[in-house]
Amino acid sequence: MALTAKIEPFDSFWEGPENVEKGYSSFYQFYKHNYLKFIPSAKDAAILVISCGPGYFVNMLVKEGYSNVLGIDSFPDKVKFALEKNLNCRVHDAVGFLEKNKERYDVIFCEQELNHLTKEEILMFLRLCWESLRKDGTLIVHSLNGANPITGAEALAQNFDHYNTFTEYTMRQVLSHTGFSAIQVIPLNLYVFYKNPLNYVLIVLSKIYSLFFTFSFLLYGKANRLWTKKIGAVCRKGAVRTNTPDG
Repeated sequence: MALTAKIEPFDSFWEGPENVEKGYSSFYQFYKHNYLKFIPSAKDAAILVISCGPGYFVNMLVKEGYSNVLGIDSFPDKVKFALEKNLNCRVHDAVGFLEKNKERYDVIFCEQELNHLTKEEILMFLRLCWESLRKDGTLIVHSLNGANPITGAEALAQNFDHYNTFTEYTMRQVLSHTGFSAIQVIPLNLYVFYKNPLNYVLIVLSKIYSLFFTFSFLLYGKANRLWTKKIGAVCRKGAVRTNTPDG
């Protein structure tokens, strides 16, 4: 199925640095800090990484001892970097793979932002993920945070293939609608490079901004609490689908 985004398609990874090799260390720290605690402890858990690019998330999992990980990405020139590192990554488009594949996974991790999908495509994609998970399987996705007063509007406008942003509320809303439960919406912390002294300055400034934003939104009757540039969501496959494929 052809998706709407054409310049930066959803099923390929676009956030890596120009120096691809450098990304293996920087993304390792980012992913380990933000996501590893949500991955099952069983090292043989079946994990699918969608939009894996050069295999940054796959690399983190392998380094942490996980042995049953598959990454897919629609761009062969990105997957080749993963293959050179003996990472289990293949060239596939996301929707076609999920539609045809019979394997069921303990975890599906989406390395590309949901913002690269239209609203109709988001619902379709999340339902396909639901179908591809084992009972009580975990889905992890992330998005640009539309609630951030500084970056929210710019993040939506700065990329032609960004069709939406999310807040904590709308992330819960769409995941619940597509059959997921035990939903946790989490801030994605950028300041995880603890050997750099500047990291600690940025952490303090970020906390000050967060307090200011929280107080300001309370004045308007809003209960937003997550202000990071991006937010993630971790959820479980619900026991019963609560809606039809047409919503």
